[in-house]
Amino acid sequence: MNNDRINGIFNKYQGQAGSLIRVMMEIQEEEHWLSREILVKISEKLEVPLSRVLRIATYYKSFSVTPKGRHEIQICTGTACHIRGAQSVLDTVQDLIGIKPGETDLDQKFSLETVNCQGSCTCGPMIKIDQVTQSRLSSAQIADLLKKYD
Repeated sequence: MNNDRINGIFNKYQGQAGSLIRVMMEIQEEEHWLSREILVKISEKLEVPLSRVLRIATYYKSFSVTPKGRHEIQICTGTACHIRGAQSVLDTVQDLIGIKPGETDLDQKFSLETVNCQGSCTCGPMIKIDQVTQSRLSSAQIADLLKKYD
């Protein structure tokens, strides 16, 4: 945990309880997840009940209370992408990085998720790594794509 950066986030919002979700989002961007220790610190710094912080952290899918990899992979498995070969792309990614959707590899390099739609149905199959979307990928292109991420 980078305390200086996290303290910078708290200082930026100066204890404003109304900034709770924004603070949580920024800390998660920094840490890739929200640990119990961080959730307690958020509660204390913003003077918001811990129960509320926990409820938000577990309700919204965008928050994670389990460690995530440095690189988050999302593969669209919606109908259009599925028809265009998303399952083959997903199978290839799983084989290459050794995890299933919802998991993070042991060295916390990658986390893998499936999503129902990324909004570009005519460009499937779609894969997003760290907010960068790739479209019309074949299974053969996946290994080269993943090599770009340290």
